[in-house]
Amino acid sequence: MSTLAQGREAYAERRWPDAVGQFTAADHDAELAAGDLEQLATSVILTGRGSEGVDILARAHLKYLADGDYPAAARCAVWTGMNLILLGEPARSAGWLARAHRIVEDLPEPCPFEGLLSVPVGLGALYQGDGATAAAAFTRAADLGRARGDADSAALGTLGLGQAKVLLGEFDAGLALLDEAMVAVTLSEISPVPAGIIYCAVIETCHLAFDLHRAHEWTRALDRWCDAQQQLVAFSGQCQMHRAELYRLHGAWAEAIDAAKTAQDLAFRGDRMATYGGFYEQGEIHRLRGDFDAAEACYLHAQETGFPPQPGLSLLRLAQGRPEQARSLLRQAMAGIDPAYRRRMLAARVEIELAAGDAPAARAAAEELAAQCASVDMPLLHALAEQSEAAVLFHEGDPAAALVPLRRAWSRWLSLDAPFEAARCRALLARLCAALGDEESARLEREAARAVFSGLGAAPALADLEQSEVGQSDLEQSPDARTAPAPTTKNDGHHAADAGPLTAREAEVVRLVSAGLTNRNIAAELFISEKTVARHLSNIFTKLGLTSRAAVTAYAYRHGLA
Repeated sequence: MSTLAQGREAYAERRWPDAVGQFTAADHDAELAAGDLEQLATSVILTGRGSEGVDILARAHLKYLADGDYPAAARCAVWTGMNLILLGEPARSAGWLARAHRIVEDLPEPCPFEGLLSVPVGLGALYQGDGATAAAAFTRAADLGRARGDADSAALGTLGLGQAKVLLGEFDAGLALLDEAMVAVTLSEISPVPAGIIYCAVIETCHLAFDLHRAHEWTRALDRWCDAQQQLVAFSGQCQMHRAELYRLHGAWAEAIDAAKTAQDLAFRGDRMATYGGFYEQGEIHRLRGDFDAAEACYLHAQETGFPPQPGLSLLRLAQGRPEQARSLLRQAMAGIDPAYRRRMLAARVEIELAAGDAPAARAAAEELAAQCASVDMPLLHALAEQSEAAVLFHEGDPAAALVPLRRAWSRWLSLDAPFEAARCRALLARLCAALGDEESARLEREAARAVFSGLGAAPALADLEQSEVGQSDLEQSPDARTAPAPTTKNDGHHAADAGPLTAREAEVVRLVSAGLTNRNIAAELFISEKTVARHLSNIFTKLGLTSRAAVTAYAYRHGLA
């Protein structure tokens, strides 16, 4: 087999370093054809050498022009421009995109790849928070792609339209479009670079839409997609930063740190889009653990990408005892920001405004967050809104009213397997119960929160808990104090048809046990720690009266969970 044939085979099998080596060797013997140059450029880009890949893509463009294949030359020009955007070179990018427009306009026949020209337009509008303009541009890209048989344009247009709808608050329609874009990826209908872009953009948008279920599903899929390709650098770092965020939520903080550091390493090796998330997520864990200097350093590294490290940096200032500075930083960050990112900061805004003593501002932020829940059935969003509402009600002097939303939030956090947030709810429940004169319930809630905070190493939360306990004796007792019953667990997740007494997460663990996965494999699949898997299995054995994994597997098959 010739060197060129080996390069083509390696490309088809996604062995990117091999493809680079074989194509490069063949190029030394004789100049590659335009199509082979384009595949070499793609392979180089996917191994993390974006600048070098862009130069080779430019060669492919010139070769297409020399061959008279003007549509392919336009396609190369667009992707050269798109890659330059990712490399942070907007001026060069604009030049290449203008070149692509001119070539398409001069063609006597409609260009199959014309839809790609609308994608950068849509991205620009999306980054500026202009959802309507973005939606129009992406609709054109998708329509032209479908009409002219270009799967890349159709899928990227569908993706962008979904992102625009989420930006505009149309969550259901937007998420449905993201799923549609992912179908083209999973069927291998589109090119490798657009596929990676879609994977990462879908997961990011799921987080912005508070759709934890989809974020889990597509992060696992991206994991498998990256692992199936030899030494893939591009998009792998972004996969790790998304893993870090999920690990953090589920209390697997050591695993979150490891994933964040891996994301940083891959960012340095070429996946520049992972830089912000890698440092931000590491900063979050340091902040939650009380290592404020390390958190500050990570947030500043994240800020160097041009995006504000919020709300993390503001919450760090709050933890450092500087609520006024925290409030100023967060207000600045939220001023003029697009709605999707603003929604992600509202819960922190409530917490910080309360600490700064501005109850009306906290109430306004809580109501803005609650308004999002009216048409969106996302447990994560509802948990944030209910927890915020409870905090505001307590600050306003109505602990009895605060109990109801706080118990709901606590139940939702349990169903989402988010131990830190669930413990924060219990810490606030302790304060509410004490304010209502129920010292026994307050003690039980406080001890439960303390156990979780200690296990996680959440030193600042522990310190706050101890401080509130000391200060509780100074609170004025209500003359109508009554016993606050302990919260009851409620599962807001998705049950299997016959999960019986199991929670949604326990049913998922049963399903994975029946598939033969070890505790370590289950932890990686669900983005939780092995210790948490062991706890779930212990609960499963107790609830079902079983004593072995084989018995759990049999239960799974009997009840349709396998």
